Amino acid sequence: MSGTCVIAGGGPAGAVLGLLLARSGVEVTLLEKHKDFLRDFRGDTLHPSTLQVMDELGLADRVAALPHRKTTALWVWTDEEAVKMASLEGLKSKYRYIAFVPQWDFLNLVTEAAKEYPNFRLIMEAEVTGLIREDGTARGVRYRDAEGEHELRATLTVGADGRGSDVRRAAGLVPVEHGAPMDVVWFRLPRDPGDFEDTFLRISPGAIMVAISRETYWQLAYVIPKGAFEELKAKGIEELRASVARLIPFLAGRTGELQGFGEIGVLRVALNRLRRWYRPGLLMIGDAAHAMSPVFGVGINLAVQDAVAAANVLAEPLRAGHVPVELLRKVQRRRTPPTMITQFAQQVVQDRVISPALTTGGTTRIPVDPTRVPIAGAVLRRFVGLGVLPEHVRTEPHPFAG
Repeated sequence: MSGTCVIAGGGPAGAVLGLLLARSGVEVTLLEKHKDFLRDFRGDTLHPSTLQVMDELGLADRVAALPHRKTTALWVWTDEEAVKMASLEGLKSKYRYIAFVPQWDFLNLVTEAAKEYPNFRLIMEAEVTGLIREDGTARGVRYRDAEGEHELRATLTVGADGRGSDVRRAAGLVPVEHGAPMDVVWFRLPRDPGDFEDTFLRISPGAIMVAISRETYWQLAYVIPKGAFEELKAKGIEELRASVARLIPFLAGRTGELQGFGEIGVLRVALNRLRRWYRPGLLMIGDAAHAMSPVFGVGINLAVQDAVAAANVLAEPLRAGHVPVELLRKVQRRRTPPTMITQFAQQVVQDRVISPALTTGGTTRIPVDPTRVPIAGAVLRRFVGLGVLPEHVRTEPHPFAG
């Protein structure tokens, strides 16, 4: 079996790239190792940059029809005060809010849109087991599904299969680790109509928690020191319930909903990136090229931006059946600066805010209050809303579109 492009990984980067290439007339196969997209506790904040991309693809109405909650501001609560850290109301964009959309809904929407093109194929429960190489060039992948082992040959192979990338491992690519002082414990508690409306970060000496406001529940991210989950489990569920009640008192009466650690997810936070995202016939994007810290919640949006940049550069040569390595290098050159700047900002927050706060008795002082330093508010608004280098869809629909 052969094709023009095979993409491993049906997350935001892989799904959006698959849609963009199919829309441009490229034959695309998207491989997703799971049987569906229904996995909780993953990034699902669609920032204005991503909403703009969906608009440019004519999918804005479909995104708006998904169950979601909008927020125009990100708050930080300390023991002493509540500070609006990033208000998007003044952002120079058609979209001045963040949409909290369950990622499985977003991925279903994107892949269903891609299936409208006859040259797109999605194979679920397909796990990449190796790369096909000829004369030093990647020529596709080997994968395993319910029917057995297969080979899928392609002009271009794209690894978009996350921070534990099978494609990256098969290619012998190893990211440079930049370190993270924390892991994140994910769980949910019911939300009442009278609760605080917006998403917020609660920070106190020795403890940090992010509360993401949903329609009917709070998705909570309890930040713990790196590698401390087993210690937390050993203390028992009552310890976690008590931490929630102390940090967010209005949830104190609901902590009994936490029955045990079986309903809790753990994100092992990583911050890394590859020195080189490509080899002949192979390109890495999204978390497979650069794992992002959850700081600022921009990971999904960086992944989508990678996909748009890759499609803009590669769609035409893929249609012609040849992708020179210089063009793969061009994609990395385009996306490396925003990746590095974003990761640097995440490291600063990790080092100056998160690490001290996770130490009992450490400082929880907010380094810059945007309400008192307007320029800081403007920079943060732009950074969170649009990112360092927002991409726009430059590819044109193929004549068979629709």
